Amino acid sequence: MSENNGSPSNPNRNPRRTGYQGWIIAALVMSILGITLFSQNTTVRPINQKKFEKMVQAREVQSVTIVNNEFVEITLTQQAVQDPKYKALFADKPYFGGTGPHFRFEITSAEKFLDDFQKLKPASDPVDYNFDRRSDWTGFLSTWGFLIITILAMYFILGRMTGGGGPGGQIFNIGRSKATLFDAENKVKIMFNDVAGLEEAKEEIKEIVDYLKSPGKFTKLGAKIPKGALLIGPPGTGKTLLAKAVAGEAAVPFFSLSGSDFVEMFVGVGAARVRDLFKQAKEKAPCIIFIDEIDAVGRSRGRGAMPGSNDERENTLNSLLVEMDGFATDSGIIILAATNRPDVLDSALLRAGRFDRQISVDKPDVIGREAIFKVHLKPIKLNEDVDVRKLATQTPGFAGAEIANVCNEAALIAARRDRESVTMQDFQDAMDRVIGGLEKKNKLISPEEKKIVAYHEAGHAVSGWFLEHADPLVKVTIVPRGVAALGYAQYLPREQYLYRTEQLMDEMCMTLGGRAAEDVVFGKVSTGALSDLERVTKLAYSMVTVYGLNDKLGNMSYYDSKQSEYAFNKPYSEETARMIDEEVRKIIDEAYQRCRVLLSDKREELETIAQKLLEKEILFQSDMEDLIGKRPFERETAYAEFMNRPDKVEPILEPTDSVNEEK
Repeated sequence: MSENNGSPSNPNRNPRRTGYQGWIIAALVMSILGITLFSQNTTVRPINQKKFEKMVQAREVQSVTIVNNEFVEITLTQQAVQDPKYKALFADKPYFGGTGPHFRFEITSAEKFLDDFQKLKPASDPVDYNFDRRSDWTGFLSTWGFLIITILAMYFILGRMTGGGGPGGQIFNIGRSKATLFDAENKVKIMFNDVAGLEEAKEEIKEIVDYLKSPGKFTKLGAKIPKGALLIGPPGTGKTLLAKAVAGEAAVPFFSLSGSDFVEMFVGVGAARVRDLFKQAKEKAPCIIFIDEIDAVGRSRGRGAMPGSNDERENTLNSLLVEMDGFATDSGIIILAATNRPDVLDSALLRAGRFDRQISVDKPDVIGREAIFKVHLKPIKLNEDVDVRKLATQTPGFAGAEIANVCNEAALIAARRDRESVTMQDFQDAMDRVIGGLEKKNKLISPEEKKIVAYHEAGHAVSGWFLEHADPLVKVTIVPRGVAALGYAQYLPREQYLYRTEQLMDEMCMTLGGRAAEDVVFGKVSTGALSDLERVTKLAYSMVTVYGLNDKLGNMSYYDSKQSEYAFNKPYSEETARMIDEEVRKIIDEAYQRCRVLLSDKREELETIAQKLLEKEILFQSDMEDLIGKRPFERETAYAEFMNRPDKVEPILEPTDSVNEEK
């Protein structure tokens, strides 16, 4: 599944805000602080007129200013400023001094004050006086400035809380949908040809695209197109990529959003966004709505809710259910959704008439992985030794996202090694890194521990090689990787869906082969079989309690697919639980003893594989055949069947030809 990340940016989405509200608030705060500080720097103190008359008679007044015919400001002389009595009076004013004014008092009439002042001042004292008319901005800012700052700050904070400005960002537009619209102007460039390994899912989804392109082909026969399709599958399998391909192929408006986009801290916002989304969709019909990770809003109602509480998520889901069932069938609106948690979805959401189809998007098989590799290898310059089929067989269980990661890691490794093209060795190292983690080159392992790891992994390889129903080895390595992995074995399982008891027992024997090999060779066991024991225990319990494969308990299954994940009750008694534990222990012991006997009989082959692992550190299935011969069974391994397919194509892709020409 190739994803050429060519989705254009949405022009309807608002550009990144520059934060001008913050600058406005900061400037206003600085202005108010500056004016307030300036007014404090004048150190003006109120006095009465009698005190003023004494200062004039003592010749301490330099000038007088009559302001607005309401009050008088007095400026002292430089000698008076240095007088200790005035310094003591202004002790709490650090800015006392300067040019003044220093005192003030109110007057009733400017004419009366001037008459008294002319009579009061000595004839030889040249005290200046003048008039001034001013506005009292300091008083205005001190009374209204705080309120203005509060309003602007709330405006700025609410804008941030609701996702910025523009539609759906401000407090009055919080109920607007956050869906990204792809239309003719900003069309998605991903097509169905860019999606590999999902042939069945593409066939299902192509019918929806055909209906949108030519609805008359279906309506003339009386057919009705499904209202919705739900894509279900593990993470990384290509659900979102398939929806992008639908957007690229349909040539109709495509609304894309996530289930979490409906969730908001304000009550009623989720339901309002659902209504707004469908309102926009009806205006653009025919169109497609894609909701990714719908489990964020579509979980079963009533699960985990407190009695009497108001669950905003449930209100949003109710609105979504009403809207999906409220428009006419011929409205041209089709809902696509994706999730990897179908078990938690509400049953009303999955009923016919809403999501009529549930399309499974599983991990690809070996043929699908080969097709996915071919898509992702197109932009990469490949060496002649790269075999796409080998890559597909050596990546069992990989999803499309993991295959894309392997291809990218291989290109990075090749560039780090200054190669002109990507070789098969680069892909091997990339797969090891994706599976086991980064190689720990500086990890100090004693020779004794390395020997234990070699025999442990050799035990897995040999037991799987001589067990008919076990998955044969693809690759085994004892190179330490990741946090605690000292080695790992990789297998290629057959593409099957039903397992018999003997097949599961062989699988358990192979899984216990590591610990059994340590017991046979050293007579002791180590802690290296933790993951093996965990897997075996889960498998044994599944055989007894889920699949009914135990003779003593009979045809009983205690598995409940509808049971809540938080339920603690067990559907059986304590006596049955004791019986289950005994049967599980009996199954595991039987598998372990059987594997121990097998490795004792194949001790020579075990030694051969272990010594070769200590020498080369990595062995493949071809190395196993060279060392201990082919498997003693008529049926070929899944690896051999796939590699020997008659329709095998050349492993070298088109980009490699250009590389050879450059050479």
